[in-house]
Amino acid sequence: MTEAHQEFGAPGGLFRRLRDAAGKDWTGYTWHPFVQRVSDGTLPLLSFRHYLIQDYLFLIHFARAKALAVVKGESLSAMREKAAAVLAILDETKLHLKYCAEWGLSEAEVVKMPETTETVSYTRWVLDRGLSGDILDLEIALAPCTVGYGEVALRILADPARKVEGNAYQSWIDTYADEGYQAMARAAAARIDALGESHGGEARFARLAADFAEAARLEQRFWQQGLDAG
Repeated sequence: MTEAHQEFGAPGGLFRRLRDAAGKDWTGYTWHPFVQRVSDGTLPLLSFRHYLIQDYLFLIHFARAKALAVVKGESLSAMREKAAAVLAILDETKLHLKYCAEWGLSEAEVVKMPETTETVSYTRWVLDRGLSGDILDLEIALAPCTVGYGEVALRILADPARKVEGNAYQSWIDTYADEGYQAMARAAAARIDALGESHGGEARFARLAADFAEAARLEQRFWQQGLDAG
């Protein structure tokens, strides 16, 4: 299989350039010890339960950020796409609660949990980048999550230490390895490439690269909180 990052973005496009510039920050996110232990099935169950709760709370703010992308959208067609994405994420929160229930987490238990510092710092940073910048700034802040999970799944599939039979996290892996999700991740990377062309990505590359790397570091901390909980 080709390297995982080559699945996303065009050669020479803005997404791949940002990913390459992030270097260890990106690798530290997409192949974090949390991810490695999901792959080999050794992640403590308590770690994953903590992650599931915070990921639900994260999704709420991710929907708000996508709603902001409607406001910042560069065209009517882009606004329509982002409006549909908001509805999709809101539907995903329902599915997420059903998935939590499979792990013994009731809806009441999940929704009453407070956001951790890691969740607050990540989600509010994304919203701040969107409020203070344009659509490209916002999409750069959002893309590491969407595309990164696609790459995480590909890394797991290529992992020699991967455990398939009896892995408690196989259904989670399947979700992001699914072609539907992979197509969405590829589309998100392609959108970064397109916005880079239309919104002066070359002239703004230093700032965009700094934001992309920061998002990767915030993703690392999000994984780490789950690992620490175990």
